[in-house]
Amino acid sequence: METSNEWMNDPALQNIDRAKLDFLDKMFVQSTAINNDGTPQQRQKKMMAFLLSLSKLSQENNISFQKEEVELIFTVLKKYSTPDDIDKMQKISSFFHAR
Repeated sequence: METSNEWMNDPALQNIDRAKLDFLDKMFVQSTAINNDGTPQQRQKKMMAFLLSLSKLSQENNISFQKEEVELIFTVLKKYSTPDDIDKMQKISSFFHAR
């Protein structure tokens, strides 16, 4: 995903707390940095550690998402993403749904 936060200003997201959107934007920036550094094996290891730390980060920031919010955010993000980005988002999403 490109690091532009244009998606955050989509009118469909107007009822979602800005703190939640800012949290997600920081997450995307950090995950992009992880995906651009190291070998594929190093990136995968770093990404897994990052994904596992998301729960802790969200608790520390008092951030939680309702199922409807997550679905809406994914829908909006897809409008601003490449097919490769969408595939990555679906893989991440399936990781959390498998738990």
